[in-house]
Amino acid sequence: MGTPETSREPCPDRILDDIGGAFGMGAVGGSAFHFIKGIYNSPKGERLVGGSQAVRMNAPRVGGSFAVWGGLFSAFDCTMVYVRQKEDPWNSIISGAATGGFLQMRQGFGPASRAALFGGVLLALIEGAGIMLNKVVTAPQNLPMMTEEPVPGMAPGSFPLYPAGQFPGMTPPTPPAPEPSSSGSSSWFGGLFGGGKKQEPAASSGSKTEILESFDAPTPMPTFDYK
Repeated sequence: MGTPETSREPCPDRILDDIGGAFGMGAVGGSAFHFIKGIYNSPKGERLVGGSQAVRMNAPRVGGSFAVWGGLFSAFDCTMVYVRQKEDPWNSIISGAATGGFLQMRQGFGPASRAALFGGVLLALIEGAGIMLNKVVTAPQNLPMMTEEPVPGMAPGSFPLYPAGQFPGMTPPTPPAPEPSSSGSSSWFGGLFGGGKKQEPAASSGSKTEILESFDAPTPMPTFDYK
């Protein structure tokens, strides 16, 4: 019987899955160990043959021992899940102790007790290491959150428009100072030079007027009287 909190197979299938995985792990590990041991114990010229013979003789036995241990462990684990109606690290610890004691039961109460203690401590260390690794991996990172202040006068959810070359959070560039208008310069220069220029039309108009007046003045009529 499985629980939603676990990611393992349900209990009837979990036993077969653990038996197969334990057998494969024991066979691979036992093959590597006994191959090296066979090469070391074989005479020169027969090292590869001695290593391969040691693998054929001992690897299936080691794999079978691992499979028995894994099958008993899974059976006790499923029993604890059924009894306690929940799945937590205590199920694995109790199952490891029960498996170690059950396998050494033929040797007597003392060896069975020591094997049960060793199995419980071993599974406790494995479960503790798994919990610590899970906490380290899933720990949230304390990073500062970036929050943007809402722009006044803008509806929430809309994006403000910024001028070209300006980014959010930057102060807008100050406009350049207005240059002095030409009116002041013209008025200042007009006091020195512009006045004469402005008076020229008046003077010219006056001269023209004077000329016109001189033409308009009555000229003396010539007389033929002899004096």
